[in-house]
Amino acid sequence: MTAVASLSKSQQAYRWMKARIASHEFTPGYRLVLGTIAGELDMSVVPVREAIRRLEAEGLVMFERNVGARVSMVNDTQYRDSMQALSILEGSATALSARRLTADDIRHARAINELMIETLPHFDPRAFTRLNQEFHATLFQKCRNPRMLELVHAEWARLGHLRDSTFSFVPGRAGESVREHESILRLIESGAPLDDIEKAARTHRSATLEAYMIHEHPDEAVGLAAL
Repeated sequence: MTAVASLSKSQQAYRWMKARIASHEFTPGYRLVLGTIAGELDMSVVPVREAIRRLEAEGLVMFERNVGARVSMVNDTQYRDSMQALSILEGSATALSARRLTADDIRHARAINELMIETLPHFDPRAFTRLNQEFHATLFQKCRNPRMLELVHAEWARLGHLRDSTFSFVPGRAGESVREHESILRLIESGAPLDDIEKAARTHRSATLEAYMIHEHPDEAVGLAAL
């Protein structure tokens, strides 16, 4: 039995819609018609409705009275909220994972960071963002708290919907980011206190949000790094 076949119909519908939201095939404001999606997936509307409710809980879908389900609109406030939440969640997950990472894990993360450095002269924000996510996933993957990992992945998915790539807005942040990656790796390698690792990972994420806010909303960016 294949992995897809083993999923419930609700899970299949959820993955199908989430993939299209992530790829921007279903753009912000796109109306999710139960009957149409059910027909496309050859299932009843019940599992589709369940999947849409799950996407709503993740902030990817919203319901409008007399309209129905739509892909959520891009919203700077939501983006800021997700980035702040992710800085806390990912920082903690990275710290909780740190002692379980092997030398091979560290080498893999450093190799990804080196690829990110190679992209800088001919910068592609989307490719950089994909590598960035892979780098961080390598560092927090061995966190033993499954709920925390679930929340981290949910916020990553939400960010992918809200902003195609933060680095599209602040490409200069990319060079700073890879240098901070190396600093985090050195802390993990040296067996630094977990509080120091968590703080470094959290500050790294917050710095990206601060760079975005300075670029897009300079009047609101004052004191953001202290949050």
